[in-house]
Amino acid sequence: MTADHPSEPAAAQAGTPPEQYESILLDEPSTADLRAKVNEAWRELARALAERLRELPAGAHLELTLDPTASGTGDAVYSTSVDVGEEGKISARAVGNATLPQGYRLDRAAVADMIALGWSPPGVVAGSGEDFGLDGSTAEAAKLAPVLTRTLRDVYGAPHPAFLVYLVHDGQGESLPVPPLGTARSEFGPDRDVEADLDEALAAAGSKEGEKDVLELADRVRTVVSTMLKSDADQLQVDSDGDINIRAGSAMVFVRVRDNPPLVDVFSPVLTEVEPTERLYVKLSELTNRMPIGRLYCADDTVWASIPVFGRNFQATHLMLAVQVMTGLADELDDRLHGEFGGKRFFGEGDKPARPEGEHRTGMYL
Repeated sequence: MTADHPSEPAAAQAGTPPEQYESILLDEPSTADLRAKVNEAWRELARALAERLRELPAGAHLELTLDPTASGTGDAVYSTSVDVGEEGKISARAVGNATLPQGYRLDRAAVADMIALGWSPPGVVAGSGEDFGLDGSTAEAAKLAPVLTRTLRDVYGAPHPAFLVYLVHDGQGESLPVPPLGTARSEFGPDRDVEADLDEALAAAGSKEGEKDVLELADRVRTVVSTMLKSDADQLQVDSDGDINIRAGSAMVFVRVRDNPPLVDVFSPVLTEVEPTERLYVKLSELTNRMPIGRLYCADDTVWASIPVFGRNFQATHLMLAVQVMTGLADELDDRLHGEFGGKRFFGEGDKPARPEGEHRTGMYL
């Protein structure tokens, strides 16, 4: 049984050596915790991208796109691409304002950032048309990879590589199998298979409803989670509050469906029996500002992590992304915060508070 997941309180509101491109991506080497974790994900993407660019055959096409479904950019598609020519020549392109809808176009500062990264304005490089252009060679992959990465992160606003999708194909448009590009998702790989499975499972569940064209939100959520966990919906661990339970290392993640307003809350009691000090509130505020999505706060002696997903116009991929992020986040955070502030992790029977003094505190979920 889980206790009610509270709203955020007012107090909480208050080849080439990798160093060549890692130094470019690390804006603030002194930052730690989630910022360091996100930075490492971007470094991993840059390393993998540099390796792929060096290996791609002539005629290959690689494309990296900020997923508009996950990022909420609607009709705006922020994308970069690379075409490999003969003798290792590379032609890179990045979307320009001509193909972006009003309200999503790059302002003057963003255009200046593109130029500073090494892009030529649209039309300057032969064949670039309405896109920014950059020519090079596979021998310069270690320099081109961080340019592409920073374009997606710093200019197009991708909060994390997990928000990116990529495809690689040959000159005939046939998919080229390549090792993963960090945590970015392949259009042809396992993540795409999961999304296809989601569509198939939702369609199959809907057909069982007879005349109902649309499943109830709770049924859709159970279908999505069970598909991700590769189990049947009736085999999910559901507690007496109706929350779906997902274990993530030493943490527990809950998926709760709310009716008014329609909302799916993916949350975790990261630590319980923790002393709510000013230092803790400051720490949680700093971490929340560095998180790609979601928030952290303290209520009733418990540190909570939460990622909401809109229930109205529900998108299965939004919930999939929230569950993926939260299961990794909660297991990472409970260890880090426990080491600094004490308290108890969900699956940490030997945990003790950092300070022996003070009253006994009962966890929200105990």
